[in-house]
Amino acid sequence: SLAMIACQSGYKIHYTTCSEMLNDLNTGVYEKTLLKRMRKYVNPELLLLDEMGHDRLELEVTREAHLLFKVIDERYKLNKSLLFTTNVEEQDWAEYLGDPISTQAILDRVFHRSIKVEIMGPSYRQHEVKLLQEKYNQ
Repeated sequence: SLAMIACQSGYKIHYTTCSEMLNDLNTGVYEKTLLKRMRKYVNPELLLLDEMGHDRLELEVTREAHLLFKVIDERYKLNKSLLFTTNVEEQDWAEYLGDPISTQAILDRVFHRSIKVEIMGPSYRQHEVKLLQEKYNQ
């Protein structure tokens, strides 16, 4: 994957799910450690946010949309790379994020200097299961 190649090339990478990051940042709001926790997501040269939109509960309130914006905006200002995976279609982001203003600001920054890669077909996990089944059925 792209993240593995970047890692092997010496880039500093942080991998997390969107849900884990937002839970961590919410904890930072309550514990008054938000800035410290934000550095974990802003400082690496590449941030890989997996499963964006997988857990609908991660964005129950608009605060999460604002926290997501803060991370994306800081990385955008520093010209740092963001790689994320999602099953949410572009037209559904406003509903998912629950805040049209934050949605527009996030999408502007995400798509301004980006390459969009759409992967169609079965998941890689399903492919691995099929290979294992073939191996053990021989």
